[in-house]
Amino acid sequence: MKSLSSVCVYCGASSRVADVHKEAAHALGDGLARRGIRMVYGGGRVGLMGIAADAAIAAGGEVVGIIPEHIQSAEIEHTGLTELHVVDSMHTRKRMMVERSDAFVILPGGLGTLDEAFEILTWKQLQLHDKPIVIADVDGYWRPLLGLIDHMVAQGFARIDRSALYRVADHVDGVFEALGAMPDAAHPAQPRKM
Repeated sequence: MKSLSSVCVYCGASSRVADVHKEAAHALGDGLARRGIRMVYGGGRVGLMGIAADAAIAAGGEVVGIIPEHIQSAEIEHTGLTELHVVDSMHTRKRMMVERSDAFVILPGGLGTLDEAFEILTWKQLQLHDKPIVIADVDGYWRPLLGLIDHMVAQGFARIDRSALYRVADHVDGVFEALGAMPDAAHPAQPRKM
């Protein structure tokens, strides 16, 4: 994992979630900072996003937030980050998050997190990038999604080499183990403009 300088964290913006998810977000942000890995995320100060960012900052880490204007104008952006980029659209936000990250961690979240997760998985399947992806299945949160992916494969709608596409960890320590075990991409492809 020494080659990782930045990790993109996809996670929820809701605070109305179980403590186990809040604890995982805190542990991930703290763990990234203590390993000298910059955290890249959606730039919010609420929910798991804010918890992870605050933990990374408190541990002395660098945190880069990328937030669209329409969300920033609702005054939920995090103002204490190393860098905060306000962009014109969700598409620009997601592209910049990919460009600035060496790997991706998917914590529990809602529809926005699911959108980001499927996009980064699809881009990897299409060989638009070859960066590690780890799904943090904290407290079995992503089990239904993982079952759906298995169902898509079984029904012939997807041909996925799961171990090449992503890893699954059921706790934050496992996330770091999975990132450390994944092969480094020699020359990752840059995502095409959408």
